[in-house]
Amino acid sequence: MPPTLAERVRCLNRRTVPPLVLMTDPRVDPIPRVRRLPPGCAVVLRHYGRPERAALGRMLRRLCRERRLLFLVANDVGLAAVLRADGVHLAEGAARRAARPLAWVKARQGWLSVAAHGPAALRRARRLGADWATLSPVFPTASHPGAPSLGPRRFALWACRAGLPVLALGGVGPYTVRALRGAAGVAAVSAG
Repeated sequence: MPPTLAERVRCLNRRTVPPLVLMTDPRVDPIPRVRRLPPGCAVVLRHYGRPERAALGRMLRRLCRERRLLFLVANDVGLAAVLRADGVHLAEGAARRAARPLAWVKARQGWLSVAAHGPAALRRARRLGADWATLSPVFPTASHPGAPSLGPRRFALWACRAGLPVLALGGVGPYTVRALRGAAGVAAVSAG
């Protein structure tokens, strides 16, 4: 049986951030994937604008507690507070407007992650005091067909200059992860 993505990324982790972060996607049921994540990984609830988001968040929060996983809510500080999340994940656009999320994270001593698609966004994540950034898309990905990808060399260059831990996102799987250099871990929709 081929190794899983979680098994492949263990060697990337610098023990300061989760080695693997599952990013939820409304097209994919996250529950089975969360159940397969090893302790110490993280789950980011996205499901933007979905009516079931809060109910799914409660379910994921409970499952993350049982499995010793971090649980973050994307772009919704209020929901993160209600669900007693471990932190907040900001999309790149939300990070440009960030102020209140940082106050909530700092008050709770929670985690802050920020999405980035280039060096300017990585610098912004560092200035915001993010614990880590997700840099994407590293490889071609089914969720964004035809979108240009960074490739492993550009990813490594930008990640090494970022000044904070950077997780690779986009097209990263058990085999493509081998090409990564400079990654503190991996974020994926199909993780687990």
